[in-house]
Amino acid sequence: MGLLLLLTSMLLSSDVWSLRGVDAQSLFAIRSISLSLEPGEDVTRDTNVTVRCTAVVSTSGLQPLSREYNISKDGTTIYSKTTSSEEDLLYPLPHVRVSHTGKYMCKISIEGKSQKSEVRRLRVTGLSPPVLQVEKTMLSEGEELKASCTAPGETGVIMFYFYEDGKEKQEERVKTDHVEVAFPLSGPGHHTIECSYRVLLTPDSILSEKSHSVRISVRELPFVPVLDIFPQYEVYEGDQLSISCGVQDTYHHFTSVSVYLSQGTNLLQHGQTKVNHTMKVLARDAAEFECRLAAGKVEKAVTKAVPVTELFSVPTLTMTPVEVFQKELMKLICKSDEVASKRLSSEDLTYSIDPHQMHLVEKDRGVFSGKALAVEFNYSCRARAKNIEKQSRILTVRPKVAVSVPKISVVDRAIIGKPFKIRCKSDNGSLPINYTLMFKYEVVAMVTVKVPSEEALFNVTVYKSEDINKFICEATNRRSGLGPLSGNLDATVIEPLSLPLLTVIPPPPEITEGSNLIFICSIRGTPPVTFKVYRSGYDLPLFTKTSAENNTSFEIHGLVKDHSGTYYFEALNHANNIVRSNSIKIEVRLAMWKKLVIGSFCLLALCVLVVVCVLCYKTQRATRAVDRTIVSVWTERPPHVSEENSVVSNEPDVEYTEVVHPRSADPARAPLKKGTDTVYSELQNSPHGDADPHPYGSVEYADLNGEQPDMNNYPLNHYHHELPVPVD
Repeated sequence: MGLLLLLTSMLLSSDVWSLRGVDAQSLFAIRSISLSLEPGEDVTRDTNVTVRCTAVVSTSGLQPLSREYNISKDGTTIYSKTTSSEEDLLYPLPHVRVSHTGKYMCKISIEGKSQKSEVRRLRVTGLSPPVLQVEKTMLSEGEELKASCTAPGETGVIMFYFYEDGKEKQEERVKTDHVEVAFPLSGPGHHTIECSYRVLLTPDSILSEKSHSVRISVRELPFVPVLDIFPQYEVYEGDQLSISCGVQDTYHHFTSVSVYLSQGTNLLQHGQTKVNHTMKVLARDAAEFECRLAAGKVEKAVTKAVPVTELFSVPTLTMTPVEVFQKELMKLICKSDEVASKRLSSEDLTYSIDPHQMHLVEKDRGVFSGKALAVEFNYSCRARAKNIEKQSRILTVRPKVAVSVPKISVVDRAIIGKPFKIRCKSDNGSLPINYTLMFKYEVVAMVTVKVPSEEALFNVTVYKSEDINKFICEATNRRSGLGPLSGNLDATVIEPLSLPLLTVIPPPPEITEGSNLIFICSIRGTPPVTFKVYRSGYDLPLFTKTSAENNTSFEIHGLVKDHSGTYYFEALNHANNIVRSNSIKIEVRLAMWKKLVIGSFCLLALCVLVVVCVLCYKTQRATRAVDRTIVSVWTERPPHVSEENSVVSNEPDVEYTEVVHPRSADPARAPLKKGTDTVYSELQNSPHGDADPHPYGSVEYADLNGEQPDMNNYPLNHYHHELPVPVD
């Protein structure tokens, strides 16, 4: 039983700790946080303002969360608080002032999670009027005024301003609403004192109105400085001045007074009560003297000006002529323009050159003559009289270098009919140099060269090659007079190409295979000329050659039929104009020996053809003669032939019969010749069917052969008469 109770108690205790762990790890979410200004964002001073920070947090736990709030103004935290309350955080601003103006923001942090509100701007208007207080309203000269200025109830950083007679006298920056100052006033008399303040905000500031005015009286102390100068008028350079500086104290209020005598910024004397000083005055010195007294914090001063007349003015050094060239004569003149004739004569004034140069000699009073040096040199002069010496300003003499004979040349190339540039240049000569270009001694143009990097260039155009030699130029660096002339322009004028002509050797009708063809290209224009021979239909040239003359030639060796075509050439020179020649059509003909061979073959073929034809013809005739051999050449018309059919024409009928006679058996008869003998038999019929009046009735031409056919093979009925004896 006890064991059961113990187990039960242990289970209960473990459940309690488990619940506590769940509560300790309760879930939450910061839904929103906002900041508000109550009663509003725009308020006047002395208003009670409340800054309210409201946070909406969702949680699943039973125990409250620890919330940390921070309220900031213009980025700086002004209030922090940690609480577990869910109520809004309130931060009061009682009796607000302008210094409370700014941007406010609230931030909440819970267990490492934070969220910020939007920024709200509080604007407070209205400043307290400043209050001015002074210790005394009656002061003695040199005594300081003690005053205070208060900005009732204002907070923050405040800048206070104090004014004397409307002008700002002093300023002080503090973090309170009150400030005290002490400062001396400007001098004896009545003065008005005021104050104001400015509250410094970020990033602005607000200025208050001015305080009420306080009138302060300052009593002058009864002592004055005394300054005596003798002489004070009609003072000339070199005169002695006697000067005294002291104090006039009517009531002897001060037992010790410091005295200061000065001339401009130069302190001449210093002492007690009174000082004396003598000096020789010069016109260049400041002629204003001051006597100043100092007693305690009081200072008084008096000044006097002494006009000093110059005995002679500062000399001026000039040169004549205005420009001088190396080794040429020049004059340096030293002169004082103004001289006090009452005190000084012209003989009393002397001049000298500084530094002394042996090459300059004084020809007259203040006039120095000599040759200019070859280099730049600085001169000055001095004027002296009655132990007073004055020096002129430095005169720098820069002897010029005379311009040398100019050189004239052509820039790049001169082409007829096109603009080109002519350059004129001198190797030596001081700048500026004027260059003048002339054509036939008439001015064309003028150029002034002022810096070494410039060139004298002239744009011209010529239309005849001989005109190029008529240009000259002149160079001068003197103010007047003529300068040296250059020689005539010596340059080559490029004539543009024209009149291109292409010829060939041999002439086109005589061009045959195996021969050589020469192209002759000629043109008018300035060489060198680049010739390019083209064949129509081809983009690349067959030949290219640059010639130093106006013509050139190209040769093709061993012509063949493929060389036939149309040829032309193009030419180019430095004028950069491309011209094209005439075209020549080339036809390569057969060689003569080929023609002879072909002719011979043709004649031979013709002869062979004729022989073949003759042989064929004879063979055909012989064949027909054998087929038509007639034993008897006397022929009667068969009786069955009608009369109508016998009458064919009025002309007698002639028949030619090739007869082959048989060899005769009679040895007495002459034998036939060997070979082929042809006897033609002419059979003539009467046109009317009558028998031939000739006793034989017909004439026979017989072809006699060496071999006679056997007459027995022929039927006898073919012959009506015997054959006549053949005649050799």
